[in-house]
Amino acid sequence: MDTTNVTTESEAEPSVSSEKKNKSGKKSYLTGIVCLLWIFVIFGAIAIKMGVAPMMKTMMATAHDLLLNTCFFLMAVCVLTGALGRILVEFGVVDMLQKILHPIMKPIFNLPGVASLGGVMTFLSDNPAIITISKDKEFAKYFKKYQFISLTNFGTAFGMGLLVIIYMVSLGYIVEPFIGFFGAIIGCVVSTRCMQHFILRSHPDYRDMEAVDEVYDEIKKTEEEGKNKEESLFTRILNAVLDGGKGGVEVGIAIIPGVLVISTLVMMLTFGAGPNGYDGSAYQGIELLPMIVGKINIVFEWLFGFHDPHLIGFPITALGAVGAALGLLPKFMSEGWVDANAICVFTAIGMCWSGYLSTHTAMLDSMGYRNLTSKAILAHTIGGLVAAIVAHFLCLVLL
Repeated sequence: MDTTNVTTESEAEPSVSSEKKNKSGKKSYLTGIVCLLWIFVIFGAIAIKMGVAPMMKTMMATAHDLLLNTCFFLMAVCVLTGALGRILVEFGVVDMLQKILHPIMKPIFNLPGVASLGGVMTFLSDNPAIITISKDKEFAKYFKKYQFISLTNFGTAFGMGLLVIIYMVSLGYIVEPFIGFFGAIIGCVVSTRCMQHFILRSHPDYRDMEAVDEVYDEIKKTEEEGKNKEESLFTRILNAVLDGGKGGVEVGIAIIPGVLVISTLVMMLTFGAGPNGYDGSAYQGIELLPMIVGKINIVFEWLFGFHDPHLIGFPITALGAVGAALGLLPKFMSEGWVDANAICVFTAIGMCWSGYLSTHTAMLDSMGYRNLTSKAILAHTIGGLVAAIVAHFLCLVLL
């Protein structure tokens, strides 16, 4: 009887494992089929309208232009802001900001006072500046882990803010950009708080976890104190600039895949054919997103005050790059679509979104929290919509 039992059990084990392999194999097979179907549907629909050859040429040309004129620009921004941020850390400015601004930042954004430095840096430059600064352990040590991750949403809401406001003022609008700026601040609060809520729902242990390991922090502090005693002022400045710039290069490289892949797809779904039709030039597409929005334009007319469906092209383009969105304004103005309300809304949503769809993935990936990308995107989508709605209704009240 014992021998029979042993034989039966040994025969049963392979059969169970083989069943599991068969199930996993079928699951993988089905997943592969679904993946191929999605690829054929998306790119097949684009190819039907544009043609296969022009579609491929446009895709490559758009990605190439984004690499040269957007990614390398962002890398330069990261290098400069990384160097400046490291100097501010080295000479105690960050500690000073923490003490002065903590009473303001904590109740509004639920962030330590030093986070304001990240907001200023992204306002003067672009989204990735917040990640360049966050790489510095002396900056990150003030944050709990859930607060640290929400920096992607906080910093992005101010991305390229100075450029957006100056551009709007250059068009002859003085008051409207600042109404939009206030809307962007409200959107930032909503986005940051939503992200923190989403993180704590899925990772409640992050509430009390420090963003920087305490043991590492103490070792680093001891090393820095020793270096400061030995190094001259010039050497400290030089080392800070070079170390910060080096970190900026690493961040700049990390954001390239997200910008190229996501922005290229967004552009091809937003823009239409060129003056010569589909000739394979960069930034051509099938205008799918504006067409969809046009079907429900009454919603955007009530929420944003948009009286023409083409205006939705600005926030859609801002998903990928706010600089590209600003490039749409001369055309909009020549067609007579732009009014004071549109400038308020464009400023708010342009600042708050500022290309987050193309940078959020890369930013969270560089921080080591890629799995939270969907939560960050959802939170920031909500924040941007709130920013636009607030700007619209403020415009109705004030103007």
